[in-house]
Amino acid sequence: MRGLVFLLLVAVASARVYDRCEWARVLKNNGMDGYWGVSLADWVCLSQWESHYNTQATNHNTDGSTDYGIFQINSRYWCYDGSFARNACGIQCSELLTDNVVTAINCAKRVVRDPNGIRAWVAWKVHCQDRDLSSYLAGCGL
Repeated sequence: MRGLVFLLLVAVASARVYDRCEWARVLKNNGMDGYWGVSLADWVCLSQWESHYNTQATNHNTDGSTDYGIFQINSRYWCYDGSFARNACGIQCSELLTDNVVTAINCAKRVVRDPNGIRAWVAWKVHCQDRDLSSYLAGCGL
């Protein structure tokens, strides 16, 4: 139990909120532009509406699952937080709450390879799908 509390304190201490352009550069540098057919602007839009670029964001859902981190990755399917067992990304959900976003990016890549693709994220469907997303990269020099 002490170990879990320590890990959660470390996760909270190392969380951060990205600036839009900074986040776009991080995504681009980690191979997200065009990954599995998803544009960089789609990833930035998704992150804006899911977490406001906050690595520490969480959301508790009515089905008992929780969404974690900058991409709001769900514990029912993608990570393990003690509640559900699928864990398709093979990670602890707490790993999605730190400023080491490589784990979150790799898990998002796994999610988008699923048959639902980027449609797995409700915020993307509501706020990004079939919209002009040029403003999400505007002024970023990418």
